[in-house]
Amino acid sequence: MRTIKNVTVIGAGLMGNALAQVFASSPDISVILRTRQLTEDRYAPIEKNLDIMIARGAATEAEKKAILANISFETDLKKATENADFVIECWPEVMETKQNLFQEIEGYCSEDTILATNTSVMSITEISEKCKHKARVVGAHFWNPGHLIPLVEVVKSKYTSEDVMQDTITLLKKVGKHPIYCKKDVPGFVANRIQHAVWREAFSMVENGIADAATVDEAIRFGPGLRWPILGPMENADMTGLPLAYNIHSYIFPYLEDTHEPSPLLQEMIDRGELGFKTGKGFQDWTPEQIEASNTRLREYLIDYHARNKK
Repeated sequence: MRTIKNVTVIGAGLMGNALAQVFASSPDISVILRTRQLTEDRYAPIEKNLDIMIARGAATEAEKKAILANISFETDLKKATENADFVIECWPEVMETKQNLFQEIEGYCSEDTILATNTSVMSITEISEKCKHKARVVGAHFWNPGHLIPLVEVVKSKYTSEDVMQDTITLLKKVGKHPIYCKKDVPGFVANRIQHAVWREAFSMVENGIADAATVDEAIRFGPGLRWPILGPMENADMTGLPLAYNIHSYIFPYLEDTHEPSPLLQEMIDRGELGFKTGKGFQDWTPEQIEASNTRLREYLIDYHARNKK
């Protein structure tokens, strides 16, 4: 088993800053955040995350000080990665860019260094194709906001070794995450496949006039969504009994949406410039105040969850 003491995060954007914060929460892990340029306010996004958490009792000033002390910034890719035990990239979702990045990093780091990608959709196998040591490339998909949502999907490529999978899972548990083992490198991994299956049915119901958008959301928020934090679909099926699940599926599956194309309603709204929060209109109309309230409600819910489970 590897001893991971030096972690490098490539990319100092929204996810990169969040991941640096997560790994730096362990007192015996030093984090280098690779950024394109060093700015005077480079710590500001991480400080903002921590200040919001402190305000709701999910972190302390002492923890903030320790985390910031564990993070340094570097612009030179070689210097950022040459001593790393674990590297995770948060670069744009462009296949060739990710392939070339890992190919270059291999020239700087040890052969034992784990190379992880935070991609949410791309094939881990394909990302590793230009690497000499493909067995050390692994998917580690954090969910946004990366410092608050526990789930990380650890994805095994066609080449990833079992040691790399287990060492990555051990590291993620150490920094307070909830890693899951994805056995196959398939589009969407685990959680996105489930999420977008639900979205497909939700969009279809609005498109076909079964319910409006607000009602669909209410059905989830005040119904099954309340169970989901503690009762997943597989346990729920066992709880209610598999014969019941079989009988319900036999009846309802022919009526569920099974298209392999995005909803035509989505394209119509996009063509009209109705893009969601960005334009103040999507499935619903949104004022700036409503947008802020929605973002705040989500952030506070996740921070409070973090605080409860930290105790």
